[in-house]
Formats: sequence, C-alpha cells, structure tokens
Amino acid sequence: MARLFEQLVDELVGFSEHDPELADGIRWLDSQARRRGISFYDMVFEVLYRRDTGTMARDWFRTRN
Repeated sequence: MARLFEQLVDELVGFSEHDPELADGIRWLDSQARRRGISFYDMVFEVLYRRDTGTMARDWFRTRN
C-alpha cells in the first residue's frame, strides 16, 4: 500500500512539469517537509489526511441533526 502511495505521489510530481501552480505547491510541500525533518511523502500524507478529516468533520456537523 505504501509503495502505491509513493508511486501516485511520484506521478503527481511528474505532472507538475506541465502545471506551474502544482509545481509551486510541490515546492512548498518539500520545503515544509525539510523544515519539519520528515520525508516528502510523509508531508503529502499529512496534508491529505488533514484535509480528509476536516471534510469528514464538516460533513458530520452539517448532517448530525
């Protein structure tokens, strides 16, 4: 599973050659990973995890009643 995630992230990095906005985001993620002393893949996972949990929390709040 981890290898699949890394392959998907690698493909995203490859796509960034044709998308300046994506390339900027990847550079930002890389700088944040270096600042925190974690791998680039861990940083991408953390950002996606936070987004996913935030979305689930908003959906729960909106539909709880």
